[in-house]
Amino acid sequence: MYNVLDYLENSCNKFSNKIAVIEEDNELSYNELVNYSKRVGSFLSKKKALNEPIIIFMDKGIDTLISFFGSVYASCYYTLLNPTFPFERISQIKDVLNSKYVITNKENIDIAKVYFKDLEVYDIEEIKKEEINEDLLTKARGYHIDTDPLYINFTSGSTGIPKGVVISHKSVIDFIDKFTRLFNFNSDDIIANQAPFDFDVSVKDIYSSILVGATLLIVPKSYFSSPAKLLDYLCDKNATTLTWAVSALCLITTFHGLDYKVPEKVNKIIFSGEVMPLKHLNKWMEHLPNTMFVNVYGPTEITCNCTYHIIDRNRVYDKIPIGKPFPNERVFLIDENNNIIKEKNKNGEVCVCGSSLALGYFNNKEQTNKYFIQNPNNNNYNELIYKTGDLAYYNENDELVFSGRIDFQIKYQGHRVELEEIEKSIMSIDQVTRACCIFDQEKEKLYGFYIGNIDKKELFVKLKEKLPIYMVPSKLISLEEFPLTKNGKIDRKNLMIMKDEKHD
Repeated sequence: MYNVLDYLENSCNKFSNKIAVIEEDNELSYNELVNYSKRVGSFLSKKKALNEPIIIFMDKGIDTLISFFGSVYASCYYTLLNPTFPFERISQIKDVLNSKYVITNKENIDIAKVYFKDLEVYDIEEIKKEEINEDLLTKARGYHIDTDPLYINFTSGSTGIPKGVVISHKSVIDFIDKFTRLFNFNSDDIIANQAPFDFDVSVKDIYSSILVGATLLIVPKSYFSSPAKLLDYLCDKNATTLTWAVSALCLITTFHGLDYKVPEKVNKIIFSGEVMPLKHLNKWMEHLPNTMFVNVYGPTEITCNCTYHIIDRNRVYDKIPIGKPFPNERVFLIDENNNIIKEKNKNGEVCVCGSSLALGYFNNKEQTNKYFIQNPNNNNYNELIYKTGDLAYYNENDELVFSGRIDFQIKYQGHRVELEEIEKSIMSIDQVTRACCIFDQEKEKLYGFYIGNIDKKELFVKLKEKLPIYMVPSKLISLEEFPLTKNGKIDRKNLMIMKDEKHD
């Protein structure tokens, strides 16, 4: 296969009338999904849009999927811009993309016409009335090759301008084929989507679903602030698969949601984004004794994930490994001199090469050349690698273990300190359920945020028993819940602001 539309059309041929996607009280069959997507593709093809970025300006939902696949039918690629983004960020991304076309919905069309006043803005409801033009679609499909872009997801840029990560059809097909095979996805699955559609965790939900002919269950964002409502929804809809951010899973266990109701049909939980706290994982495993749990790792630039570890219920974990590379991906560690590390228990930067690599950053050669580099250990032919900025080491089982970000490794009071190590020590205390540390370089001050039933003075005493004094945060701050980024990770920038507001 060389186009993700092959996934969609093959499943439509097998499961034409089966429900492909559910969105609260709305649903669409595979046949309807293909039909509407072809209408969008025909509309864009009439505009002579070819190999261009299409901006999708709406929250996740059925119409968003139709817009994605419709863009692909026109041999274009898509970027989702969430209407809740600040205007400045939307404006920056618009300037990077230099797109001509915006697809939105009735709910957002007025603001879209303001934000994109110099572009062509169209209402998806009107586009869905377009007649299908098979000749135009065939012509567009004939233009396509597998290294063409499929989507662009934007991440933070160190320069202050968001970076658009360009992912090709080939990379997604290569990854999803392996991902679904390794973890036994099939047409009986109901995949409960947690991640926003502009975050690459959702790529696994969307494309795993259409490859195997499963049903994609879009979980409304609002449900994640109400664990009981969320669990009711998962149980009522018979969800089988959760490919979720760690924070979303921890939300349920933090508020003892599994004591209220257990989604017993769930047979696989695949988590990523942050280090999974063992006490939260253990709660999930206790309530779902027959479920497979998998830790996956990888940045956006390598197409979803590059390593995985299936949890062994008979093993006592000190740290959950990020595991071993997915098939057809090479993952290795290098030191500060670009030498490959093979020794056990020695930290190095995680590097990745293979067909899973992104095409680079859109309209940004400088950043692309900085992060996608020639393999320094290969002088014989061109071989690009991506340096992740993450640290890891090999444990005694030759498994990779994540050990923090290079930029989370700080120099404090003359000592080199890993913030992850401090967080792990805080989390090891029974009364603490979650923890996060930040370092204010300007003030030379270490802050520890936590959720738990323990007084900060008592916590301070217990940490002094576990850590050298220079690793004990000078200020401990208790929270009811952590602020999260739109991708479901702990929002460290927000914590940096909160540290000066909290005087408990």
